[in-house]
Amino acid sequence: MSSLTPLSTILAGRLRDGHDVRFDIPGDWLQGRTSFGGLISTLAVQAMRDVAGSAWPEAVKLRALQTSFIGPVGLGEMHVNVTLLREGKNIRQVQALVRQQGQVSALLLGVFGIDRETIVPVKSPERPPVARSPEDTPERALRGGAPNFTQHMDMRFVEGVAPFSGQHSEVSKIHLRLKGEPTPIDLELLTVLLADVPPTPVISNFTQPTPASSVSWELELRPLAQAPAADGWWRVDTDVLASGGGYVNQITKLWAPGGELAALGYQVAAIYG
Repeated sequence: MSSLTPLSTILAGRLRDGHDVRFDIPGDWLQGRTSFGGLISTLAVQAMRDVAGSAWPEAVKLRALQTSFIGPVGLGEMHVNVTLLREGKNIRQVQALVRQQGQVSALLLGVFGIDRETIVPVKSPERPPVARSPEDTPERALRGGAPNFTQHMDMRFVEGVAPFSGQHSEVSKIHLRLKGEPTPIDLELLTVLLADVPPTPVISNFTQPTPASSVSWELELRPLAQAPAADGWWRVDTDVLASGGGYVNQITKLWAPGGELAALGYQVAAIYG
């Protein structure tokens, strides 16, 4: 891991100039010719916090994040320009515009809010069981190699068909955790990052690496009661809802190590093959 750049290093190296926050993107976080989408969204959330939320009380949590991936983010400087659209009593809405080399790369809307008194009862979904624990699941190498950013992830495919295996699949269940971090990552940022790690299950139809990318991504976060252990295993379950014309509509559920539902993701992915 010595040649890799931890996420904590990227975060620590950011520079703020007014409403603009600059990050340096290294090659080991790329996914093909662009950066891993989860990284782009994670850094944009950090920029939102830096510019709009630095004085917010701790009770203000990220509740929803909408991301439109517009253009590639390659190596080098990535700029995030933040605009506070509205700051109400309970809800804050923040926009982040991501640019690289003067070109728009992504547009994000973050919704931050505090808990409120309500008569609506709490509903906490239970994580469905799987056949194997992370310790009983061998690491699986992707045929033909894997995107650079996956070097930062410990991933154990527990259900579904292997990517690029030539077999049809519409589901996947993966144990995963971030590895190689010298310092803990903020739970909110870690949730955003991990929720976008899984590849779309339909790439199992191909027999060799085939490009696929997110077009839009909506993430709904469920703040956890307490931070999980740094080395805890998360699990992410992905189900394809519909597909056709080179596009896939899918839903993802991210479960925290303790079994709590941490996030729900809805995604449109484009398949180039």
